[in-house]
Amino acid sequence: MKEQQNSFQLLMLGLQHMLAMYAGAILVPLIVGAAIGLNAGQLTYLIAIDLFMCGAATLLQLWKNRYFGIGLPVVLGCTFTAVGPMISIGSIYGVSAIYGAIIAAGLIVVLAAGFFGKLVRFFPPVVTGSVVMIIGISLIPTAMNNLAGGEGSKDFGSLGNVLLGFAVTAFILVLFYFFKGFIRSIAILLGLAAGTAAAFFMGKVDLSEVAEASWVHVPSIFYFGTPTFELPAILTMLLVAIVSLVESTGVYFALSDMTNRKLTEKDLGKGYRAEGLAIVLGGLFNAFPYTAFSQNVGIVQLSKIKSIHVIAITGFMLMAIGLMPKAAALTTVIPNAVLGGAMIVMFGMVISYGIKMLSGVDFETQGNLLIIASSVSLGLGATTVPALFSSLPGAASVLTGSGIVIGSLTAIALNTFFQCKQPHGAEINT
Repeated sequence: MKEQQNSFQLLMLGLQHMLAMYAGAILVPLIVGAAIGLNAGQLTYLIAIDLFMCGAATLLQLWKNRYFGIGLPVVLGCTFTAVGPMISIGSIYGVSAIYGAIIAAGLIVVLAAGFFGKLVRFFPPVVTGSVVMIIGISLIPTAMNNLAGGEGSKDFGSLGNVLLGFAVTAFILVLFYFFKGFIRSIAILLGLAAGTAAAFFMGKVDLSEVAEASWVHVPSIFYFGTPTFELPAILTMLLVAIVSLVESTGVYFALSDMTNRKLTEKDLGKGYRAEGLAIVLGGLFNAFPYTAFSQNVGIVQLSKIKSIHVIAITGFMLMAIGLMPKAAALTTVIPNAVLGGAMIVMFGMVISYGIKMLSGVDFETQGNLLIIASSVSLGLGATTVPALFSSLPGAASVLTGSGIVIGSLTAIALNTFFQCKQPHGAEINT
């Protein structure tokens, strides 16, 4: 009986992680598929294979071995950084060039992972804490847009959406206040379930997509045809991959701190190599480049459940849903307002953890203050005013189009410039 209870708890915890990242996972194929003119059948394949590959990529990262896998509770999803470049490549060279560029970039990351792993010395606590704060801050606009009903929706900002979203937030907070143990650890999941039930009675849940979806889907290599390799496209996608590694590094350090585990150069190299393999597989099956999802860091911090077994269940769930479009469609009925209400708590916890990581920083050092001030300000600025650098060339716009990336690079560059006398990022102990 106890084993059955434990299995049920693991399933619920895994489901919670999946729902936390699900919206972000399906948004990329929806945007890219529509932009490059895919028909309904092709778009269905794209969403399904993306979910399947998110699960496969996550399991690759969990499987810590001699060659790859960081072994932290990391969930991988398709990176938003790649959206613009993929649309651009597709419009110039065609869909086949998108996947040729993804495969080539992934192979380069796999081969150069050891070199990227040496970057650990550039991530002392003042950098990692700032990066984690920036990650949380950059996600808040997404939460608020969802809470209002989803950007571009007809009822955006309606009283019903706002009340529903804040009711979900309040419900989650009440669960945390009055309960402990397992109930508290799945508070986000319960909030999503309660919010969706309330939304159903408000007429905000549409089950038609579930009825129309097919039961079984089989992944296939080169679904959109044989990939082609164009040098400009490959260089662009390589830049996207490097940017994704910067984003993932912040997630790695946040989770290593939560799990009281010191990261070494080899650990980072194996983490990067796993991401490179995931990118290659994404190209082969016509999915996307992958990165560590910061959404799930908030879940780990809230639930206090740090086991990779929970994340492994999430990975298998994603793969299973990727094979069953009808099951995938079922999770899409959660209204944006409900997701937004849960995201407020999740993403806020990421910011809080960044502040906690900075608690070990020497604030008497002026350089540290300037690193935090400048990186967080630029990260927030690029997030709230995304058109700020729109006039820059394509390659530069990839770097500056993400608040997480520009904030992270600012923190790294300033830390190097000021030569702060901080312990290496591999020795974080806050």
